[in-house]
Amino acid sequence: MKNSWIVAKRDLGSFFNSPIFYVVTTVFLILYSFIFINILNFFSMQSMQSGQFQQMGMGLNINEMVIEPSFQNMAVVLLLIIPIITMRSFSEEKKSKTFRLLLSSPVHLKEIVFGKFLACMIVVAVMVLLSSYSIGFLFFISEPDIGPVLTGYLGIILMAGCYVSVGVFASSLTENQIVAAVITFGFSLFMWVIGWGAQTADSTTGQVLQYLSIIEHLDRFFKRHNRNQRYRLLPILHYFWTFPLSSCLGFESLEVIL
Repeated sequence: MKNSWIVAKRDLGSFFNSPIFYVVTTVFLILYSFIFINILNFFSMQSMQSGQFQQMGMGLNINEMVIEPSFQNMAVVLLLIIPIITMRSFSEEKKSKTFRLLLSSPVHLKEIVFGKFLACMIVVAVMVLLSSYSIGFLFFISEPDIGPVLTGYLGIILMAGCYVSVGVFASSLTENQIVAAVITFGFSLFMWVIGWGAQTADSTTGQVLQYLSIIEHLDRFFKRHNRNQRYRLLPILHYFWTFPLSSCLGFESLEVIL
């Protein structure tokens, strides 16, 4: 773990000293803020128009109309951003001819992989943390249910873990960072949309497609206000960490080839 942290700090230093991090973070915050403001404006208009229904006990739910779609759209933005973050993980090492030097160090390959994975996850976590001003503002003006907020952030981080692990693995396949980003985006998008086929497939195939779809599991995190369904978090947690673990195992098998 100590060696992994050394690798992570090395990569984090490279991230934070590069203009790419600040450009990508700025783009992420601009896109997310634009979407959040539009969602909030729509909620405000709906609140004013539905004032007559509040007397009938039909007030609008800020969790369902603002927080949940905000998380969903944040997930879409991260789908675009994370390939840019992970594309340099190993591709840059290969291009600068330091990859084999890194492999010849006393650090185990699995520790190198986890260190690079950890560095990318910290970068994503910083970006998500910076975007939390939006949810904080909602708590300032209203009283949202904190349960779906906490599980929503957990779902976002676990989903990011899937994307990052795919990105780190893709960057090991080529020294071209653009190619690595395209591979990451393509496979991550596939994991996202695969559940759409469940609507036209038979029941068994549909269940399999829904299980493989990230968005199907992510939605459960956003709707974790039902205490009777909390036990379902365990298989979802297992699903979200399958890709990071598989990535490490895949790299370990590459050690024999390299």
